[in-house]
Amino acid sequence: MYQAQAYSAAGATAPLAATSISRREPTERDVQIEILFCGICHSDLHAVRDEWNEFMPTIYPIVPGHEIVGRVTNVGSTVKKFKPGDLVGVGCLVDSDGTCHECEADLEQFCPNRILTYNSPDRHSGSVTYGGYSESVVVDERFVLRVPENFDLAAAAPLLCAGITTYSPLRHWGVTKGKKVGVVGLGGLGHMGVKIANALGAHVVVFTTSPNKTEDALRLGAHEVVVSRNADEMAKHAETFDFILDTVSAQHDINSYLDLLARDGNITLVGAPPEGLNVKAFSLIGGRRSLSGSPIGGLRETQEMLDFCGEHDITADVEVIPIQKINEAYDRLSNSDVKYRFSIDMASLKSQ
Repeated sequence: MYQAQAYSAAGATAPLAATSISRREPTERDVQIEILFCGICHSDLHAVRDEWNEFMPTIYPIVPGHEIVGRVTNVGSTVKKFKPGDLVGVGCLVDSDGTCHECEADLEQFCPNRILTYNSPDRHSGSVTYGGYSESVVVDERFVLRVPENFDLAAAAPLLCAGITTYSPLRHWGVTKGKKVGVVGLGGLGHMGVKIANALGAHVVVFTTSPNKTEDALRLGAHEVVVSRNADEMAKHAETFDFILDTVSAQHDINSYLDLLARDGNITLVGAPPEGLNVKAFSLIGGRRSLSGSPIGGLRETQEMLDFCGEHDITADVEVIPIQKINEAYDRLSNSDVKYRFSIDMASLKSQ
């Protein structure tokens, strides 16, 4: 074991603060990574504040962070895919059983024994996994991803969660050239959905409650913007969408979007409202429409997403911060005061 600098929270109401954590020395299958940038995901905030206690209780101290970009510093004796100096990423997963039918289908995100990058049982230490708000991490080779060298690294970090969370359902539901795609909400997830759907060749329509987001939505790649509170604007698009990506985590009227789907159209939820949504059966039945949800993707699909984004020069819009401003960033994130993701420059750990 070795000691690494990090930031952790000691409890649900405690601020994140500097600490030292134990990391394992690389086993024969491991890759050791110097973390250069780590994105801040809204789920980091939920986990630190134990807001998902009902289904994912937080174990303290917690070191968040699952949008990791860094350089390989050391590899185990059997590692073949990576060498020191390689630019790599680590997303939301660091382990799975590798033998279940989900893993065999390259869908590790559904493995019943998956291990998350933080706040999951760590079979190596007997404690819990610690995430990317740290100077380094050691990860099994299977869960390390190659990052294109042309990326702005700070802006690439959020691809490891926000990127794959939007890319996966767009690909699963067959979004291609000629499809009409809606994106509900223009935040950290929504802005990535717009960029990726546009690059896939779709006609992209952004739905927002804020008219002042129109200019930015068009800049990001939307072809049209609809203010969702305007009933007339909504009605113009009735029964015309092939697919709608819903990124909103607050309560909203899902039926108003279901009614915009063409026959066999789908809405996929990637936002997670804390309470259930009221779905009218006939909004689904009338056009053989469907409502689904989607988490992250598996390792193969995540690598596919990184390569796709590299080819199309897609990264997140980020505000880069030093780790010392993490608590301020969490407060701003709570108030939706960021365009569109925070990315931590982990070199700032060395300036403490």
